[in-house]
Amino acid sequence: MLNWHDQQRSPRAPLRPESTTGLGEIDRGGRRVTVDEKAMVNCRADVNQLLPLKYKWAWEKYIAACNNHWMPTEVSMQADIALWKSRDGLTEDERRMIKRNLGFFAASESLVANNIVLAIYRHLTNPECRQYLLRQAFEEAVHTHTFQYIVESLGLEEGELFNMYREVPSITDKAAWALRHTMHLDDPSFSTGTTERDQDFLRDLVAFYVIFEGMWFYTGFAQILALGRRNKMVGIAEQYQYILRDESMHLNFGIDVINQIKVENPHLWTAAFQDELRGLLKEAADLESAYGRDTMPRGLLGLNATLCEQYMHFIANRRCAQLGLEPVFPPTENPFPWMSEAMDLKKEKNFFETRVIDYQNGGSLAWD
Repeated sequence: MLNWHDQQRSPRAPLRPESTTGLGEIDRGGRRVTVDEKAMVNCRADVNQLLPLKYKWAWEKYIAACNNHWMPTEVSMQADIALWKSRDGLTEDERRMIKRNLGFFAASESLVANNIVLAIYRHLTNPECRQYLLRQAFEEAVHTHTFQYIVESLGLEEGELFNMYREVPSITDKAAWALRHTMHLDDPSFSTGTTERDQDFLRDLVAFYVIFEGMWFYTGFAQILALGRRNKMVGIAEQYQYILRDESMHLNFGIDVINQIKVENPHLWTAAFQDELRGLLKEAADLESAYGRDTMPRGLLGLNATLCEQYMHFIANRRCAQLGLEPVFPPTENPFPWMSEAMDLKKEKNFFETRVIDYQNGGSLAWD
């Protein structure tokens, strides 16, 4: 009869497919996991074993995310409250934009978190990547907390803001589009393992990481940060700057995951599939342009719907380049170069001593 150590070194019996979730039966005859056995999808190595690391970039992103911890309640909202209550502190167009902006983000962070927990985590079969996903899920919770904090601080109608994703067509259209790409992955009977289903999973990763977080959030960031640049709603702008920093890391992680899956499964990256993804990016840019027209019908703060459409074309082409796809729009200049400055977050308030100190890692992050 084998002792425990012998069992760990004995040839491993085939694992049941459900063991890729980490909740299957323990293989008592399983030998120790090696790096070469690890893979992004369809891996049959024990996903409960973090070490040895195969994708050090995933672990490094997890550590960097932990070092960038923040909470919304650390940011003072006093100036924002005073400005919001002031009769002539903001124009009606600015108030409309802020409400639509908050309404989009309030539910979007939950949609992204649901996709991480209910779809991506189940099918991404690498423990160090899952470690980052757990941190990202927490950050999405912090972002949702942020919008609750803003709504409560300003005394806004919570039902109006949090239900806006079902009431305002330009917001509903984006949420419905994204959900179409994750509904079947949420089905308990769905599993990867065939070309078609692996492509379904890749499509979901592109829809949420590259489009939802990597494109659709950026119009909202530009709007609120443009307010902050004019010394308006500075508390909200500071919180959005922290969210932008988080989302940049989420985007970069998602792109690394997608590209790693491509390397390990080149048969998935067919010409037809690439054309399909390019079509998704173009469709997403069009939806975001409609959102820009809805939130800024007359333009404000040096922004307008035309410039935001140009911005989406610039970002869509950039995302294509990051994925190794041909661009979907003609070469386009970035109309908001100042947005890159928002990621150069070298300072953070010390909320206990009310003075400015250097932030630990924010200044080392590059905007994408």
